[in-house]
Amino acid sequence: MILRMWKGQSTAERAGEYIRHATRIVFPKLREIEGHRGAYLLRRPINWGVEFVVLTLWDSMEAVHKFAGADDDEAVVEPEAQSALSGFDDFVTHFDVVHGIEQPY
Repeated sequence: MILRMWKGQSTAERAGEYIRHATRIVFPKLREIEGHRGAYLLRRPINWGVEFVVLTLWDSMEAVHKFAGADDDEAVVEPEAQSALSGFDDFVTHFDVVHGIEQPY
């Protein structure tokens, strides 16, 4: 399994816009991609606003390509997301998941 990590920042006033975009637009689209295995949106306060970390899980790099295209290290940040963010990483980081525990919620 592959974990894809990306970070972005927003002002406190516009953070809700990004959350809505990620959870109502992006995450539903991800569910439709074969090989997608889950997504997390993390948030923490920083000095001048909010930092987001987006973690997505994939069966393989081939599955990542279905979302990101051939240059899978480049971030996929739609214009609507960009307008709600004050800054964001242009590139993502991929990790091989070597161990995990599923917790019942």
